[in-house]
Amino acid sequence: MRIFCIANQKGGVGKTTTAVNLAAGLALVGRRVLLVDLDPQGNATMGSGIDKRALDPSVYDVLLESSSVGEALRMSPAGRYQVLGANRELAGAEVELVTLERREKRLRAALKTVEADFDFVLIDCPPSLSMLTLNGLCAAHGVIVPMQCEYFALEGLSDLVNTIKQVHANLNADLEIIGLLRVMFDPRITLQQQVSDQLKKHFGDKVFNTVIPRNVRLAEAPSYGQPGVSFDPASKGAQAFVEFARELAARLG
Repeated sequence: MRIFCIANQKGGVGKTTTAVNLAAGLALVGRRVLLVDLDPQGNATMGSGIDKRALDPSVYDVLLESSSVGEALRMSPAGRYQVLGANRELAGAEVELVTLERREKRLRAALKTVEADFDFVLIDCPPSLSMLTLNGLCAAHGVIVPMQCEYFALEGLSDLVNTIKQVHANLNADLEIIGLLRVMFDPRITLQQQVSDQLKKHFGDKVFNTVIPRNVRLAEAPSYGQPGVSFDPASKGAQAFVEFARELAARLG
């Protein structure tokens, strides 16, 4: 079982879109997938077609150890992957975890119990570096970083790289950057092409070959409670995510 955080400390870069569509893409190519929503906004939960208001138990109960992962799982109707969902309750976990033992290793321990059931676990982290994000990073083998090819994106990336180094040194020696995924890409914009070239020069093969284009259908899909991959399989965005799922699965063997 390989566990990956989808993380970027800059908001609005398509983390949740990436998490939901990669989960659907991996399920489509025959992998057993669990998507963990660690964001109190619950967007990955809703985008998977699961009503966050009706969640009981949720990832909040799993972190506080009042429920097991198995009890809290829900199947995404359209995506065909399992979801450990989140809602507003999770914001409270932030405060409650501070005083608890093993506070940053709760998710890691919980996921150990379903090790045999999944090939991939994807964790959608909130944009801030919080106790929730820390739980995600402590549980993961690696981080997939979705990023737009814009000037400020490079600054946000250096913050994230430093965070990953600190977690690697102090809490989780397995943690590494698996790769950078260029998202919302528009090849007609010269700056995006330049930033993309800079990324490749600096990070080499850590930059995934697949590029996710800017795509209206991917943006519309969450309002229908579906991943873009199943909402409009013929769209360029959906095809790019299936291609990315194949690339990731091939890279990891």
